Amino acid sequence: MKKKHLKALCLAAIAVLSLTACSGSKTSQSGAAVSQAETEKAGADVSLTESSQAASSKENLEDVTVILDYVANTNHTGMYAALDLGYYEEEGLNVKIVEPTEGATATLVAVGKGDFGISYQEDVTIALTSEEPLPIKAVAALIQHNTSGFVTAADKNITSPKDFEGKTYAGWGGPGESAVLEAVMTQAGADFSKLNMVISDGSGFAALKDQVDIMWFFEGWDNITCKLNDFPINYMPVRELDDRLDYYTPVIIANTDTLSKRPEMVRKFLRATERGYLYAIEHPQESAEILHKYAPDYSLEMLTMSQEFLSGKYMEDTEVWGSMSDETWDNYTDFMVEYGVIDEAIPAADCYTNEFLPGEAE
Repeated sequence: MKKKHLKALCLAAIAVLSLTACSGSKTSQSGAAVSQAETEKAGADVSLTESSQAASSKENLEDVTVILDYVANTNHTGMYAALDLGYYEEEGLNVKIVEPTEGATATLVAVGKGDFGISYQEDVTIALTSEEPLPIKAVAALIQHNTSGFVTAADKNITSPKDFEGKTYAGWGGPGESAVLEAVMTQAGADFSKLNMVISDGSGFAALKDQVDIMWFFEGWDNITCKLNDFPINYMPVRELDDRLDYYTPVIIANTDTLSKRPEMVRKFLRATERGYLYAIEHPQESAEILHKYAPDYSLEMLTMSQEFLSGKYMEDTEVWGSMSDETWDNYTDFMVEYGVIDEAIPAADCYTNEFLPGEAE
């Protein structure tokens, strides 16, 4: 009887211990679940806080719009590098780079559609000497020397402007285009009136095969396209045909109102942009890869070859990135007056300024 009673007590004790163990296990699991939920909530709170801080940080950046002259290409690599590597944000700027969609870049900048634009010395000079001058000024040169020239198919044996007589030239119809052709042909002893000029159909080098004889190409872009397509060409750099044609193309322009009212923003923008171009100079392959993100229609091979060429041109013959000279502006202005592109000369100081460049401020 005592044994039966003792056995019953033992069984009861085991049952109590089992219940206690089960209860403890459930409590532990419940506690773990609560702990996990609290951790997830804390993580979510941190994530929300970081997102809010990032949004707040973006909101505190100063908005800046840059209008390109054309589609994104290696002339613009430094700006895309500055954008992609965070240089603009480090200066407190939220920069947006856009392609022109509704008119000339100089006009768009003049009317306030953008804070900065990419233009050319020729366009700036014409804009400032028109009947209603535009309120713009060049603030930096992206390339120090003119890297463009006339191109013909190698098998046509057209190697000098003297050979242009009786040939067909396809161009874009710019105001200074015929003036340049007239000048180089006249200086070579050719008759400009015997040149047939048409507007390009946009087919590029392919037109040189059987449609036209002469086109105006940029060495660091169009010439590379010809090379990649195994199309031999004759190339005549315009600056070697007339020293005055070694003008700045392209340049960064700004509205004069922006320069007077937001000078610190201009300095910040150019400081970050300079860093971008210095990066492109030192890292052509990497900067080409950055540009490819924003210009995916072009092959990386094309962009890399172009970048390798232009990286040596951004600061050719200068110690200060973006700097410009009176001599270069005056030379081309005199050329434009001589060939009737503009009626009278304009002082170089009215066309450009170096005062906002980082190198000039140091």
